Amino acid sequence: QVQLVESGGGSVQAGGSLRLSCAASGRTFSAYAMGWLRQAPGKEREFVAAVSWNGIATNYADSVKVRFTISRDNAKNTVYLQMNNLKPDDTAVYYCAGMMRNYYMPTAEWVYWGQGTQVTVSS
Repeated sequence: QVQLVESGGGSVQAGGSLRLSCAASGRTFSAYAMGWLRQAPGKEREFVAAVSWNGIATNYADSVKVRFTISRDNAKNTVYLQMNNLKPDDTAVYYCAGMMRNYYMPTAEWVYWGQGTQVTVSS
């Protein structure tokens, strides 16, 4: 079992940066692929980024490539999402999630979820 708690959300102006953190508890954290998803008002939840169990393989949605960077520190049981050059379209609740696989697969289920953290980008 893995529990996830996000932090680092907030309000920024377009072009600004934020760093989200996801603290995980549970001894199996380091074995799982982890990711970030987001949900904007009136829209479906969408994939943002994922990182493999060892931090080597990463995947990104086309809309955030180059601007966002996902990473993890297994010694600290933490996953990060560095968000640069933020745009108003990035406004959403961001969720940390984990899947019971070593590597991300688009068709696999996200099994563990955090409560979400709000990111608001103003123009």
